[in-house]
Amino acid sequence: MMVMRLLLTLVAYGSVIFLAPLSRTATAAETYPVKPIRVIVPSSPSSGPDLVTRLIGGVFTDAWGQQVVADNRAGSAGNIGAEIAARAAPDGYTLFMGSSQQITGPLVFDKLQYSLVKDFTPISLIASTPYALIVNPSVAAHSIKEFIAVAKAKPGGLYYGTGGVGGAPHLATEMLRTMAGLEFVHVPYKTIVFALLDTLAGQVQFSFSVLPAALPMVKQGKLRALGVTSMKRSSLAPELESISETLPGYDIIGWYGLLAPQKTSPAIISKLSGAVLAAMKMPEFQERVRLLGADPIGTSPREFGSFLVEQNEKFRKLVDAAGLRNK
Repeated sequence: MMVMRLLLTLVAYGSVIFLAPLSRTATAAETYPVKPIRVIVPSSPSSGPDLVTRLIGGVFTDAWGQQVVADNRAGSAGNIGAEIAARAAPDGYTLFMGSSQQITGPLVFDKLQYSLVKDFTPISLIASTPYALIVNPSVAAHSIKEFIAVAKAKPGGLYYGTGGVGGAPHLATEMLRTMAGLEFVHVPYKTIVFALLDTLAGQVQFSFSVLPAALPMVKQGKLRALGVTSMKRSSLAPELESISETLPGYDIIGWYGLLAPQKTSPAIISKLSGAVLAAMKMPEFQERVRLLGADPIGTSPREFGSFLVEQNEKFRKLVDAAGLRNK
């Protein structure tokens, strides 16, 4: 009888020990957030990911009253910020604003210490935007066809800037180069903003940029946009032709998605995703996203995860075809 009582006592204590962590986890998710949230942005201030982060940060602050800090960690085509975010504590207080840049990085550089698919938990795909081919006004081209003619007349005579080797703008140029049979000189910068500034100054002749970052300078006439990288023309700038109209099959888009380090509580992921999706239903929020030059989307974590797998496979094929893999 005494043995039975002892066993029941141990089981009872064991239950308390086992259930207590679950209870604390549930409580943490229910009260989340209780302090400021940091969103690591793998690019410079005023870049596309930065602007989208600040919009989403406002949504979270309005919902929960906690400050959201954009932590800009530019460099290496976004790989520096991604590696920092991947190593962060999975407590919901460090998030990551990912983009196609972080899909391509690990495909090009085998030694990178992160995988957007394996080391992060998707929260929501927030918005998409095509890249645009942006040229300095000194380039004698006003269309994709004219640009290709200029490039063919000067093999290796056109310099282009990117935010780093292996980034989506780099691959967008590689796709153009291989499909049209052109030769360019690549000038990698720490961030795409610097590449755009040097395109403006004429230090490089062209660059590929997401529309949110380039549109202000295009509208001011300081840069010229020739075409977009999406398969079809974009509603964001319908006057711009699609590169695929000249080069059938050409298709690359940019996107912004919110992620958390792997093993972040599903309850916290659900709470964050729910806030994003609620904002996406508001016309005023959708308009604010469009004003940045992006199309609002909003997906569930599962849908975003499937999208990441598809993007990884698409860019893997492009990297292999262009011979860009580095050890």
